[in-house]
Amino acid sequence: MNRTRLEAFSDGVLAIIIIIMVLEIRVPHGNDFKVLQPLIPLVGSNFFSQRISGALYVLVALIWLIPLLKDMWWKRLK
Repeated sequence: MNRTRLEAFSDGVLAIIIIIMVLEIRVPHGNDFKVLQPLIPLVGSNFFSQRISGALYVLVALIWLIPLLKDMWWKRLK
């Protein structure tokens, strides 16, 4: 199996998984806040999970960026 076929297969599997995850979302029925109260822990955990992922993304970006800037600065001094 060549690389492009493997990439296409993995993209297809990922698309199917995302579709299944979206279909699992249930819409609460009701007009008051009490209907949404059970969702608060879920929304809160998703919020903190995204903040942690964002912080890790920034950390990795800095790990890659700092040596690059250091090299650019060092070449300027020479």
